[in-house]
Amino acid sequence: MSTAKSQADSFKALVNGLREAIREPEQFTLSYAAESSAFVRFNHAKVRQAGQVQQASVGLKLINDGRHADLDITLSGDAHVDSQRLAEGLQQLRDTLPLLPQDPYLLLNYTGWQNMNVQEHPLPDTEQVVAEIARAAEGLDLVGFYAAGPISRGFASSSGAFGWHQANSFNFDFSLFHANGQAVKASYAGHDWNSEGFARRFQQAREQLEFLGRPLRTLAPGQYRAYLAPAALEEIMGMLSWGGFSAQSIASKSSPLQKLYAGDHSFSPLVSLDEKVSGSLSPAFSGEGYPRSDLKLIVEGKASAQLVDSRSAAEYGLTANGASGGESPTALNMAPGALADAEILKQLGTGLYISNLWYLNYSDQPMARMTGMTRFATFWVENGEIQAPVSTMRFDDSAYSLLGSQLEALTKERELLLSASTYSQRATASALLPGALISRLTLTL
Repeated sequence: MSTAKSQADSFKALVNGLREAIREPEQFTLSYAAESSAFVRFNHAKVRQAGQVQQASVGLKLINDGRHADLDITLSGDAHVDSQRLAEGLQQLRDTLPLLPQDPYLLLNYTGWQNMNVQEHPLPDTEQVVAEIARAAEGLDLVGFYAAGPISRGFASSSGAFGWHQANSFNFDFSLFHANGQAVKASYAGHDWNSEGFARRFQQAREQLEFLGRPLRTLAPGQYRAYLAPAALEEIMGMLSWGGFSAQSIASKSSPLQKLYAGDHSFSPLVSLDEKVSGSLSPAFSGEGYPRSDLKLIVEGKASAQLVDSRSAAEYGLTANGASGGESPTALNMAPGALADAEILKQLGTGLYISNLWYLNYSDQPMARMTGMTRFATFWVENGEIQAPVSTMRFDDSAYSLLGSQLEALTKERELLLSASTYSQRATASALLPGALISRLTLTL
């Protein structure tokens, strides 16, 4: 029996037990999260720590007369023990409910939807991956973290809804350090480990590392042509995702993309952005029990769909579309452009090649204006050739400029960037992004 099937069967058994234990008019939802992960930590290009994590938990919500309470329960893997823990948790919630007020924004999904999705892309043996990394990094000062394995999510309700999702993935997040202390940061992630793809990604980082040996160039504040690599663009998209597409933020007029959704501003027609659940690591259902499907957030520079969770739907009279509680995208997919990777430096001509950004924050949120610092491998380019690494600089610019009036091109090739977060469990968020060629980026200091 496959691991996915045995986990799904164990979850179904817990659900069936709950259905028998529920007393009218009580209702429940039960969410499930599990992983079987290999973790390998590298330092000085050698394995310093290796381990395996297997864990599973459920989130039980009990609802009665407009009141609801939640409890997270760690599962042991022993069916008898787990059913006993769930029974005790149910009684605990029963005792708690009468003490709570009714929730005016509670909006349950009473449909008995069904969704099963198991992506069993075979992952390579960890030993093979470690051997490839060690060969590629020979003679280099590499620091990195490799995480891989299946992630499972489940959902069931007393209304008959049932969802199951499993996806295999890997994420190798690494930095190469020069003797002078400068570093190149990169990642290689996906569903299928491809040795050639990894070799290409590593070679690119290795070539950038050599340029870091040149004397630093310090630029004066001003406006410069710039190329933002996908990892740098991800930082900007991450900022915009903080409430940018949220129905609650838009309704309360606090979204950084308020002017985009009002039709007062637009991005470049090159910019089309989807929340593309299909084929991603994210399940096609939310923890609240609403099915999720692909959404077009931005179509050729114009605002389209919003992310709506059940509370926003109840408060503002909208239709819930399976957004998480924070109403942030978890499977961002930006349409590619026409610029070939091989042509990036030539098309940039003279300007900045920016590999990473960090410490981003808003300097003028209503105008989607943000500030942050260049990080790691940022280079000065002249006549299509890298000349020197650039000292850390601060930028301050609006997304309506970077992704709008000043956006010249997006790359054909895109990079899949998976969340490297492992806090309590491996995350399922992802972004598939191109690089962006910008005619004018404002550096302030």
